[in-house]
Amino acid sequence: MPPAGKTRPLERLASASAVYGKCIAADFNNVQKDKCMTEFLKLKECYMAAYKKR
Repeated sequence: MPPAGKTRPLERLASASAVYGKCIAADFNNVQKDKCMTEFLKLKECYMAAYKKR
């Protein structure tokens, strides 16, 4: 179990993925470029951080 206050990378990825997915799913019939850019960038940061730790 991780120490209190820390989350595992997989948990952060799951959280960021859920936020991005909800943003896209909210209006999936009208998806446009850069629609959910802030959510995507947070997800990308999580992936990059997890990749660097490998």
